[in-house]
Amino acid sequence: MNPPEGTAQQRVRALFRSAGERPAVLTELIFLGLGFLLFTRLDAAVGKDFTAATANALALQATEHTLHVDIERSANAWLAANPLLAHLAVYLYRLYYVAVAGTLLWVFLRHPAVYRKVRRTMVAMMVLVLPVYWAAPMSPPRFALPGAVDIVARYDIVAMESWTHPTHYTAMPSMHVGWSLWCAYAVWSALRAAHPRLALLPWLFPALMTADVLTTGNHYVLDVVGSVALLATSIGAASLWGRFVRSPVRERTAGSPPARTS
Repeated sequence: MNPPEGTAQQRVRALFRSAGERPAVLTELIFLGLGFLLFTRLDAAVGKDFTAATANALALQATEHTLHVDIERSANAWLAANPLLAHLAVYLYRLYYVAVAGTLLWVFLRHPAVYRKVRRTMVAMMVLVLPVYWAAPMSPPRFALPGAVDIVARYDIVAMESWTHPTHYTAMPSMHVGWSLWCAYAVWSALRAAHPRLALLPWLFPALMTADVLTTGNHYVLDVVGSVALLATSIGAASLWGRFVRSPVRERTAGSPPARTS
């Protein structure tokens, strides 16, 4: 028996309606889907200057040498000598987005009180990183360091010519580390009030991802520092965003409880 037409319409409308602190499902899907699509297109359009990317990489290597943090070559050689660990590192490198999507969904469903904050931070990261990629293209160690082994190309689970013959160079900052930091921040934000010790465990994920990108020859130590700076800046931008969208609501409601906004 088919459900009444009115019931079906109510269900559809409910998908576009916020439920307490949780935003509307379809609105979020559309907003984030379009946002990721735009980010992917813009990301592919920047960092195309190979000469500048190589020069920037050499300058970064010189800075790391001065600071005595140029560990990429030795870390890469160590992983290249351990095929089993290299395979595992490639799986982590390729499948990190599963953790990002899972974290976003988990916070949306189980911790709506912090969802808007962490989602704003995610969007801010996508917006803020693009000018950096445009202004300072960076060739990764697997191309710029003589003798570096391209671990992902050697043990890749997805054969992609664009990996061995890239058209853009965006190593600084590392978004693999950036997204893993975002995951840790999101879970920490959700758990820290009720489970402060448990909330510290998610920070192991970016630590593991840092080891992954350094040993696979995909990023420099200072790329990771850039990722930390990106998250910190994005958290600040998200906080300002939250204050901005709340202030107009307070003015319109003239003392009534503010409606939840994006």
